Amino acid sequence: LLDTTCMHDLACVVHLHSTYSDGTGTVPEIAAAGRRAGVDVVLLTDHDTLEAKQRGEEGWYGSVLLLVGEEVSPTGRDHYLAFGIDEVIRHRRLNLDAAGICRAVADAGGFGFAAHPFSKGSTRFDRPGMPFSDLECEALHGIELWSFVTDSAERVASISELVRFVMRPESVVDHPPRENVEAWDRLCRERRVAALGGLDAHQIGRRIGNRVPLKLMSYSRSFRYLHTHVLCEELPDGDLAHDREQVYAALRAGRCFIAMDALAPARGFSFWADGPAGTTTMGAEEPAGDWTLHVSAPRPAELRLLRDGSEVAR
Repeated sequence: LLDTTCMHDLACVVHLHSTYSDGTGTVPEIAAAGRRAGVDVVLLTDHDTLEAKQRGEEGWYGSVLLLVGEEVSPTGRDHYLAFGIDEVIRHRRLNLDAAGICRAVADAGGFGFAAHPFSKGSTRFDRPGMPFSDLECEALHGIELWSFVTDSAERVASISELVRFVMRPESVVDHPPRENVEAWDRLCRERRVAALGGLDAHQIGRRIGNRVPLKLMSYSRSFRYLHTHVLCEELPDGDLAHDREQVYAALRAGRCFIAMDALAPARGFSFWADGPAGTTTMGAEEPAGDWTLHVSAPRPAELRLLRDGSEVAR
């Protein structure tokens, strides 16, 4: 068993797009935005391409590690954030459904997370949803429990609320949708399903030459908000293969947590449990029994324990 007190907490931003798909920033610009926002790791997931990796752009940019995955992107459905793969998943050529995409990623030695899996669309703005249709698939590794832009934008009820979200997201949202958490809880009763928080950041605007003169939700601003913190066994040492494996091992094990760091920095948070098998840590699976859950927060906080969507302890 791993002792989380000896773990190294790295703050990651996940699910974002560059000029290699439908974003407006280059890879170096995105890494620079990560530095300005104070994050440790940027996980790039352009649609249906690994071009940034193939061009040798994966690696360290000063204090920021940029890793390259792929958002496998069938039209209108079943998007999947795939990591640890070296070749693009040819889902169109093979006509893969949701389960087929999960299996293809696993067969390629990778793992992944269903992107915006609970998307329902927006009736207010007449936008269709883009859900993931097979969360029961055995090859599914995890889910994007909180898709910051998608989950928030789909719940906007008016133009004024949309403007508030674009200008000051923290004034509109500070937690994932309750129904997302309830659905994740149901999935986890059957088997381990890891979870992360994603931004789906594009930096809305138009690129003119080497600049984006007018932009909404810039990368550097978006990166201040929703982070997925990973707990790594070893500190990064500057070696790409070693450092990438530390981040991916934590995500594979579910040794991570989601934080709205714009509200309060969460680095240092951890939880563990004492019970019949001794002490077990974040991401572990243990048999039923009399377990005592412990939580360590880096600053005073209100803690709530939910079960079946209802609060059972505070």
